[in-house]
Amino acid sequence: MLQPFGARKGPFVIGHRGAAGYAPENTMAAFQRGLALRADAVELDVNLSKDGELMVIHDPTLNRTTNGSGLVCHHTAAEIQALDAGSWFDPSFSDCRVPTLREVLQWAKDRTKVVIELKNGPIFYPDIEVALVRLLDELNVRDQIMAISFDHVVLGQLKAIAPDVATGVIYASRVPDAPAMAKLVNADLVMPYWAMLTREEVEACHAADLFVSPWGGPEQDYQHILSLGVDAVGADYPDRPRQFMVD
Repeated sequence: MLQPFGARKGPFVIGHRGAAGYAPENTMAAFQRGLALRADAVELDVNLSKDGELMVIHDPTLNRTTNGSGLVCHHTAAEIQALDAGSWFDPSFSDCRVPTLREVLQWAKDRTKVVIELKNGPIFYPDIEVALVRLLDELNVRDQIMAISFDHVVLGQLKAIAPDVATGVIYASRVPDAPAMAKLVNADLVMPYWAMLTREEVEACHAADLFVSPWGGPEQDYQHILSLGVDAVGADYPDRPRQFMVD
């Protein structure tokens, strides 16, 4: 299995949607804030635009995080980038826009790791994994990203064409055999919902050489999570788990 952070020792902090607690999620302001707060990587979400651009936005619609409306896939990248993606969070962020994945990866190259969640369902994007690999190869950043998804099928398809890209299965329940679930699609990471994770599951995943990085929102109990021996934690407020970590 691939080690997402190479030989570096964890646990690591992954800035969820950048630093979604401090700035509008999935914007350059949030990614920059995440690094300023010592996140080891930034996480983001991608949906495909009408013209096939990987857009960094969580929802399949524009409604919640921009002043636009409708499906992302019904708008071109230029139309989406003309929208205000920050005022919903605070008027001081009115200049924030929805970035393309290309823009974020160019900014992140040789600066930080990027965790890319492929959004698939209820809108399914045919060949979204192909579009991702094509972009990674164009920018020569295969080794700087981790691709994750609740859609384990698309992760298997990604691994089939790019076995050297680290991938992670996201899930929100207790499962009988997490290592077996990951092995089905040759994943390198498991990303369970934090409140459903047990020490036994962490140990079983480590025995299978899997990287464990639970997810959740501001409700996460970081002291508890870290006590389980996980490899990384995701955080809307990347500074919060640091108080329970030894530098």
